[in-house]
Amino acid sequence: MTQTAPGPARTSPVAFFAQLVETRPDIALCRTTTKVTKGSERHYTDRPVNVGGHLVLTMLAAVGPCSQQELSEGLRIDRSVMVGCVDGLERAGLVSRERNATDRRAYDVTITAAGRRALAEADGALPDLLDGAFGALSPAERRQLVRLLRKVLELG
Repeated sequence: MTQTAPGPARTSPVAFFAQLVETRPDIALCRTTTKVTKGSERHYTDRPVNVGGHLVLTMLAAVGPCSQQELSEGLRIDRSVMVGCVDGLERAGLVSRERNATDRRAYDVTITAAGRRALAEADGALPDLLDGAFGALSPAERRQLVRLLRKVLELG
């Protein structure tokens, strides 16, 4: 009977990914984004707004009426995605579009009273979303993550 030499020990897929993360933070960030996105989609399923709508309403409540271009640039959401987001919010009565007083070619998007109520509801549920996404991190680790993400995004 012939014996064959054992091959190299097989690494489990979980162990491989843990090693990969050490040298490929880009992959780790992409997978984290996927995990957070899926959790967000589940979180917003039965709510009056989705994550994009929540962001738009939050910005409008904080800074006042904005053009779609300002919303797109401020939130780093692609313009074509922003159009659909604002259209949906407008159909739901959560925002209105009005001609810009100084540039008649442009429209300002304004949050409505119903939009403020939807925003309050979405904000009230936000801790559950964040705990679901980042529950493995302590409060100090979450603050550190935010600092690091701000640095990567060059936000100072």
